[in-house]
Amino acid sequence: MPITKDERSDLSAESLPACSPLRLGEAAPDFTARSTRGVVSLSDFRGRWLALFSHPADFTPVCTSEFVAIARAHDRFATLGCELMALSVDSLFSHLAWIRAIKDRFDVVVDFPIIEDPTLEIARAYGMVGPNAMDASAVRTSYFLDPDGILRASTCYPASVGRSVDEMLRLVAALQRVHDGSALAPAGWMPGSDLLAVPSHDIADVLGAAEASDWFYQPIKDAR
Repeated sequence: MPITKDERSDLSAESLPACSPLRLGEAAPDFTARSTRGVVSLSDFRGRWLALFSHPADFTPVCTSEFVAIARAHDRFATLGCELMALSVDSLFSHLAWIRAIKDRFDVVVDFPIIEDPTLEIARAYGMVGPNAMDASAVRTSYFLDPDGILRASTCYPASVGRSVDEMLRLVAALQRVHDGSALAPAGWMPGSDLLAVPSHDIADVLGAAEASDWFYQPIKDAR
């Protein structure tokens, strides 16, 4: 049963349920919550890539700039087969009012779900905040989940710095390209540019390489 804010203030960190950051390769905890697109569950997105991202608060300047940019790039995420879902501690009514304000100011419609997490139950389950946190004002975390709901990458920014939408898109594309284990994405990789071959662990391949570095560093064409 969720712990209320008043109850939390009377408990020590040791008394609260344990929470730890979600680690790469782990299954993301499922949840069901109200959102601006109705009641949604994380499991609703099985079979699709998902970018789940939190923001410190509605009606704040950096968060507003992010949501305008992400909403404008919604079609680009859709082209990659990646769904979007946002989260904050604000109430559903706050989310709805903020969406209206964004539409009026920027003529941008935020049509991906924004879920409410007023008790920090989801934030704590994902390790976004500590067990004794009273609010999530410092949370600006992104989780990139594969079609099986496994965490493949995550980022965490301070409240004062907004995320790069282009980097979010690049990361999704890179994760998808290397997901089957057939290649690696080098620094700054962009779709269509060269990838790297997965190094062989066979000593014969190591000794038989034409150059000393060929066995562990071999650019390959992106066939997709």
